Amino acid sequence: MVLGEVLERLGDEAFAAETLVALEDLNLMVQVEAAGRPFGEDIGEYAAGASRRFAQLASDEDWLALMTALERAHDAGTACLKHMLEWSLHHDADSADDDADGGCGGECTCERS
Repeated sequence: MVLGEVLERLGDEAFAAETLVALEDLNLMVQVEAAGRPFGEDIGEYAAGASRRFAQLASDEDWLALMTALERAHDAGTACLKHMLEWSLHHDADSADDDADGGCGGECTCERS
């Protein structure tokens, strides 16, 4: 499967949720659930949104790190989702910190309405 197909499939909330469960990473699932809760998103919605935000907002270095992760992975879909979720969680946490400090109001990396 090529990267474009992986990204397209991760945009599907049900597929993203299934892929997240397949990671068998309870800590990551808890973080995703907590990150989506303030916006009324379940884990599938947050995961699909994370892949879209990464595709739109990631830097060249972020893309290079994703490519490196994919080269080492046995399953490109799960590796891609895990990388994008970790990226999104990190950036959402930074946005929340900026908001607490009077920064960007939590809208730096999020496309949420």
